[in-house]
Amino acid sequence: MKIISLMLLYLSFSLATGQNSHQPSPEVGPAQPNILWIYVEDTNDWMSCYGDTVVETPNIDQLASNGIRFDRAYMTAGVCSPTRSANITGMYQTSIGAHEHYSSFSMWRGNKMESWEPNHLGVKTVPEIFQAAGYYTFNDGKFHYNFVYDEDDLYDHVHPPMGFHGAKKGTAWSECPEGQPFFGQIQLRGGKNLRNSPAIIKPEEVKVHPYYPDHQVFRQMIADHYNTILELDRITGEIVAALKRDGHYENTVIFFFSDHGCALPRHKQFIYDEGIRVPFIASGPGIESGKVRGDLVSGIDLAPTSLALAGIRTPDSMQGRNMLSADYHRDYVVSARDRCDFTIDRIRAVTTQRFKYMRNFMTDKPYLQPNYRSESAAMKLLARMHKEGALNEVQDRFASEVRPAEEFYDLVNDPHETKNLIHSVDRNIALEIARHRDILYRWILETDDKGRFPESNNALRAVVDRWGEKAVNREYERVRN
Repeated sequence: MKIISLMLLYLSFSLATGQNSHQPSPEVGPAQPNILWIYVEDTNDWMSCYGDTVVETPNIDQLASNGIRFDRAYMTAGVCSPTRSANITGMYQTSIGAHEHYSSFSMWRGNKMESWEPNHLGVKTVPEIFQAAGYYTFNDGKFHYNFVYDEDDLYDHVHPPMGFHGAKKGTAWSECPEGQPFFGQIQLRGGKNLRNSPAIIKPEEVKVHPYYPDHQVFRQMIADHYNTILELDRITGEIVAALKRDGHYENTVIFFFSDHGCALPRHKQFIYDEGIRVPFIASGPGIESGKVRGDLVSGIDLAPTSLALAGIRTPDSMQGRNMLSADYHRDYVVSARDRCDFTIDRIRAVTTQRFKYMRNFMTDKPYLQPNYRSESAAMKLLARMHKEGALNEVQDRFASEVRPAEEFYDLVNDPHETKNLIHSVDRNIALEIARHRDILYRWILETDDKGRFPESNNALRAVVDRWGEKAVNREYERVRN
């Protein structure tokens, strides 16, 4: 009897360890591919491989030609730290408490927080899983994860400055031992790289979106973004050339993607399509070449797909899916906006193949409530023209003091999301609205969307500590001295 009990105990232990969601399998060797994320900031898909005619992006186009270009890739947020937290865990930032921008930071721009709210993850991050499987891991540039972490636990090597540093002197894969595969991230400034981007595209050469006034301020911002994309393309070519130089190119899977859209109003920080639909390309061994996919994929799918290509088991905790599997399919993707810097908000978006449903939970706050860009030329221009009555109906909507509780758009017939169909009397549209509402409410419960709960006093105190008098939302009143 004792022997049987011991055997049962051993069997249950073997099953438990075999099902451990953090146990990598199999161990890696030279046959496993390298996985490289070219992680770009603040960049829309205004590239020639995506059909844009203003600029030519031959290096990015070549990546797309050699692999798969995803035309409907959506990030789970329109701002940096929530997106990065989601991508590095393969989980919605709203499920892991990482949804508030710049949360769980004990230090911020040299300022030590007097109080803050630590977010301790109960799951392993992607680089930790790769490390456990025997991969060399590195990150050149930004982290910005909204949870407590030690960069030395995640990466074998980090190099803080943003950008590609030639894969020399310890940067990128240059210290990876021979015969050991690597998982790495090269962080590029993308749309933030204004200072180093030659002014090739002029304001008069661009088109202005219908939700902006045709003004020099917006023309200049759009031209500037095109110029950062040209510089991004050049750097992408340098990365590929260095992989070839060092003999890694043939065995490296490259994922090229942006964290969210560019800094134009209604793009970055918001979850209209231009804020969350991003360029997304996969290229390398195991990737079909010359393919274009128009199905929906989510940023959280990046993690399980990367692990699958390396032959590493996907943790049970991951909400993302292997986008290269034969049975991959998403009926919808969900994106979220919560507090950005000191600006408190809560918006959720459900995007299906044709439609976009948005729920504005804080209708007492206008779109242009005080935010970190309030003093920018574009924001001031919108505010002034709204006050003067100089904006048309479409342009004025984002600048208005009134925000609807719900928005619903037909992305096929209205790709710029300018015609809110939420009050449509069309029966088919009404049925679609009901379906999308149901998707969102189910998603909130099934994924434990923590955005439905207010931030703690300690978290709010940390925001006030960072931003001082700029933190004007009434929610801060309860923690001010």
